[in-house]
Amino acid sequence: MAFTTLISTDALAKHLNESSFVIIDCRFKLDDATWGEREYASAHIPGAVYAHLDRDLSGAKSGTNGRHPLPDGMTLASTLGRFGISDGMQVVAYDQDNGTYASRMWWMLRWMGHTAVAVLDGGFAKWKAEKRPTKSGVEQRPFRPFSGTPQRDMTIDVNGVEQLTTRSDWRLVDARAPERYRGEVEPLDKQAGHIPTAVNHFFQSNLDERGLFRTPEELRQRFAPTLGPVPSNQIVCYCGSGVTACHNLLAMEHAGLKGAKLYAGSWSEWSSAPQREIEKGTPRV
Repeated sequence: MAFTTLISTDALAKHLNESSFVIIDCRFKLDDATWGEREYASAHIPGAVYAHLDRDLSGAKSGTNGRHPLPDGMTLASTLGRFGISDGMQVVAYDQDNGTYASRMWWMLRWMGHTAVAVLDGGFAKWKAEKRPTKSGVEQRPFRPFSGTPQRDMTIDVNGVEQLTTRSDWRLVDARAPERYRGEVEPLDKQAGHIPTAVNHFFQSNLDERGLFRTPEELRQRFAPTLGPVPSNQIVCYCGSGVTACHNLLAMEHAGLKGAKLYAGSWSEWSSAPQREIEKGTPRV
């Protein structure tokens, strides 16, 4: 059976040498775009290839389409083929610890129609703490043709989001820290605040005190006040640039709350246009 949301370090260790498993290292830091690649070269899970958030998991920036816009389908398919991913392959994505960047890889593969993908719960930090094997240097996998294409119903653009701000039967969910949602601070984007009518569900709340994802039951309980009466397939997740929103999408999928969409441009796109309305203040949940 395929792993489709999370995989434990124990489970990955059992499959480590299987050719049908593709391991992707997604470690990254927003304030140091070369950090993850350096860390990968120093030590990574054996067999893993490296995916760079800016270079591999994002498209071209125009200045108004957000900090991490999605690449076009053909470009992404070529990238995934270079990683050695094709039909029937089980993909495991990991990052430094909490799944922030690995969840972007997870979502993008699903967006391209490849559902056999899971995030390593606890990331490289847990793998290393358990003294499991690592390898240095740079690894590559043989190219495989990737045949998937973007699933259009998994995303919504800025115009669609603008229309949803007037509808009570849909809900926008902001994954950023509460102080950013409230507009008290904004370290990265042009304006502070949130999209009108959006509610706040900080992605870090998906994790327990050990830094692991909460159980499906716990996640459902925590999402209940966020979603309210709105069904999960009428939820749109966003964040600063379409990265941590994927953490919420992963947590929802793990909890059985299926069908939510991603607004990839997120706050970095929304706030780039001064004519768009913004809200500030206390979370509505």
